[in-house]
Amino acid sequence: MQQQSFNNPRIPFTGAIKGGLRDGTDITITGKVQPGAQRFQVDFMCGEDRALHFNPRYSWLMNYVVCNTLQKSVWGDEEYKHPNPLPHGSAFTVVFMVKPDVYTIVVNGVHFHDYKHRFPASRVENIFINGGVEIHSVTIQPPAQPVQSAVPTRTAPPMTVVVQNFAPPNAQSAPHQAAVCHPVTGSFAPQGSFAPQGSFAPRPHHPRGRGRQHSHKQHLNRQHFNQATPRSAPPPYTPSPTYAVPYKTVLQGGLYPGKSITIQGIPNQQADKFTINLRCNDGIVLHFNPRFQENTVVRNSLLNNSWGPEERSGGMPFHCGQPFTVMFVCDVACYRIVVNGIQMFTFNHRHSNHEETDILEVIGDVSLSSVQL
Repeated sequence: MQQQSFNNPRIPFTGAIKGGLRDGTDITITGKVQPGAQRFQVDFMCGEDRALHFNPRYSWLMNYVVCNTLQKSVWGDEEYKHPNPLPHGSAFTVVFMVKPDVYTIVVNGVHFHDYKHRFPASRVENIFINGGVEIHSVTIQPPAQPVQSAVPTRTAPPMTVVVQNFAPPNAQSAPHQAAVCHPVTGSFAPQGSFAPQGSFAPRPHHPRGRGRQHSHKQHLNRQHFNQATPRSAPPPYTPSPTYAVPYKTVLQGGLYPGKSITIQGIPNQQADKFTINLRCNDGIVLHFNPRFQENTVVRNSLLNNSWGPEERSGGMPFHCGQPFTVMFVCDVACYRIVVNGIQMFTFNHRHSNHEETDILEVIGDVSLSSVQL
């Protein structure tokens, strides 16, 4: 499904979410709080219900944010967060990340709140925005489809089915009840040692003199099973997605305000450096370069075959052999760079045509586990 975007919508605004919300969907909103705003709201709507009500409020006593859910015309328990990270007159980028149990809310690249689902996110049909706010863009990014490995598909080994001698408790009234079978790997288990998950019906106790009749019914059950239950082939083996380094992928539509990229990985144990580049036809819009020997992260750009001034401040949040998550959030004036949930860096735009920033590249001493576009 294609990414949805709404640019400079009028307030109040209602936008349809095609296909509803799914785990991995990101909704990014950029805008500006009006100088005299009393409040504004962002609601995830399902009919009249509101799965998430995100409501920054401004009063002479305290500025705070309320999150809540409206279900069947009844509000739930409010969750208060203060101070309000969106002051009067400020530009902002708010990202709502849909996860299996929560909405993760990131404000200006900094984790703000996790709001637990009170009913399924898949029911959400629309996004509604109202109040003292100007909206520049609303971007709905569906879950990323990882690049699959070029490893050919392998077929799982044939399934071996073990059928235990079975007769239903009421053998006379149900002579053709199907036997229960369980898939196992490898050879047949020795008699008396097979103990699959689940359970067979208990073997009934039969008085002496009925053993031959019982054996005949067991034979009928096995014969019925062999004739009526064909063995189906197991599904093919699908390899896990891999992100081999050097890694390169296309950013469909470019990297513009409201869009973000999240990368997870681990620097090698003896890493010297690794690099994340956001590229365009003219060069490198953002060169993000953790250097372990120098204990710093260098940010720069390469435009028209010329490197710009380096930026090195902000500390070194990466460590050899330790996993990381880094998110690049494209804001109106800069890239906000969040490492392990904390905004560590900003990098002012040096290339104005964001649609031309269409290549993500990762090289160096690092292993990647996830790339979400």
